[in-house]
Amino acid sequence: MAAVETPRQPSYAEGFEAICSNIGQVIRGKDHSIRLAVCCLVSEGHLLVEDVPGVGKTSLAKAIAVTVGGAFGRIQFTPDLLPSDVVGTSVWNQGTAAFEYRPGPIFTNILLADEINRASPKTQSALLESMAEGHVTTDGSTRELPRPFMVIATQNPLEHQGTYPLPESQLDRFLMKISIGYPDRSHEIELLASDGGDRALRELGPIIGPADVVSLSDAAARIHVSDSLTAYLLDLAHSTRAHRHLALGVSPRATLGLQRAIRVWAAADGRDFATPDDVKTLAQPTLAHRVLVSPEATLQGIEAADIIAELVATTPIP
Repeated sequence: MAAVETPRQPSYAEGFEAICSNIGQVIRGKDHSIRLAVCCLVSEGHLLVEDVPGVGKTSLAKAIAVTVGGAFGRIQFTPDLLPSDVVGTSVWNQGTAAFEYRPGPIFTNILLADEINRASPKTQSALLESMAEGHVTTDGSTRELPRPFMVIATQNPLEHQGTYPLPESQLDRFLMKISIGYPDRSHEIELLASDGGDRALRELGPIIGPADVVSLSDAAARIHVSDSLTAYLLDLAHSTRAHRHLALGVSPRATLGLQRAIRVWAAADGRDFATPDDVKTLAQPTLAHRVLVSPEATLQGIEAADIIAELVATTPIP
């Protein structure tokens, strides 16, 4: 009797690429942005997407949720939004003569915080505990959030009237900040031919489950980071804290987040070790939003991304 062959399990890199390809059916021609978003998810981080309206920020969040088979929640941030609208509240149940907790939309796998800078700082801060610690504390009780849990926040860089800029403490909770940008001509032609990405999103299906995402996260934690590469990460972080054009350098949380991200990036490339090139690739999206450019440098037109690029180019590589 012939032996039955056991189906080969896809490698880490193949699984990562399959996730990106599935999302790419909705977000056309933005492969690098998609890879960064998926890397952020598997790194157990949160994503801030700053871009002009209509380029696919919401579609990206929905496509990620569908692809990983996770629950999706959306909060439209407005000035009158209350913290209880995010985390939930306790209401009086006359039948049981007791308060009953009603969970808010934050209890999900992928949470879209749309136009997050339009809500008041008090409401914005309702996300801080959940983003940093993976749980919510209300009425003296702590409630765990599901794994994976990822906040994808969006904001418009152009319309600042009636907005509340995110403070540095909250920006530091986001592992990455990216922009999607306008599609090139060929992909915009495809978009017009398909009458937008709504149909592609409706036809999209899951290819893995939430437990598989957790497995990818746990597997990436075993990727080797050498002592010399750790020293390189620290040198890069310390250089931001001493830079003449920066009033605020990156935090230890940023260094830890970058280390998690380079492990996932290396695993997605089929390697069991991280390299300085991984750091160079991910430094800008993970560090630029965590530094504060001095007022003098801002007047000179110097931006955070330029400084991070300079430091990546000048910091000695092990």
